[in-house]
Amino acid sequence: MEKQNSWGTLFIVATPVGNLEDITFRAIKVLNQVDLIAAEDTRHSKKLLLHYDIGTKLISCHEHNEIKKIPGIINDLKNGLDIALISDAGTPTISDPGYKLVTVAANEQISVIPIPGCSAAIAGLSVSGLATDSFLFLGFLPKKQAKLRQTLENIKELSATLIFYESPRRVKTLISTMLIIFGDRKACLAREITKLHEEYIRGNLSDILKKLEEKETIKGECSLFVQGCLKEETIDQKELECIIIERLSNNVLGTSGLAKQISREYNLSKKYVYDMILNIKGDKAWH
Repeated sequence: MEKQNSWGTLFIVATPVGNLEDITFRAIKVLNQVDLIAAEDTRHSKKLLLHYDIGTKLISCHEHNEIKKIPGIINDLKNGLDIALISDAGTPTISDPGYKLVTVAANEQISVIPIPGCSAAIAGLSVSGLATDSFLFLGFLPKKQAKLRQTLENIKELSATLIFYESPRRVKTLISTMLIIFGDRKACLAREITKLHEEYIRGNLSDILKKLEEKETIKGECSLFVQGCLKEETIDQKELECIIIERLSNNVLGTSGLAKQISREYNLSKKYVYDMILNIKGDKAWH
């Protein structure tokens, strides 16, 4: 991108979400070459810079001081300094400080350039086993139960895969509330992405909640991926009968298990499918 003046550039640099090797060559180059690095937590970021022998000066820019820091950073940029913005982990401004700074810089016609890389939301989505053609990132939801329930009510009809961040202390409460509002949807909980104890729990929300309740403690930031609202499947009785007959020929799930499988797959009442299986078994003398 060709610069229109002698002002500096604000680089939005993605850093590893856990494993320090998950940084791009370009990110290392930019962090070495800029005049200043604005970091969410300078103590945390020093570990990354030390690992890659980067000696660039650090300044702080976090949620509590961002507004106060913006005028000085904008002034430095207009004086020709190049500045990199980094967060503690992943891509800055995504559920992290920085978007206010970016907005002001862009409005001032300062060049703002992304240095792409890690994002827990995208990394987790890619292995969630859920639809990736349409998704909605919602970050951290309200902590208060009333506001949480209202937020979930507002999005429960959306068909896109839903992506949330949550702390380990509140993740069970979040999933329990989703079960009430959403029903028992397919989901994936990603924990400690790229770190030593990374874990992916896939299944229905109730399955994930059960596994979490079996743990003595839950550690690490959590990313939760939830199936969007399924549209009603249009399947007539004859089609359903054919599906049941075909699956009965090699059924190891039992009547209840098969009914559960088909009802989930076609978004039908389990009782309706169960009764139809019993009728077919009676008519065809299945054993």
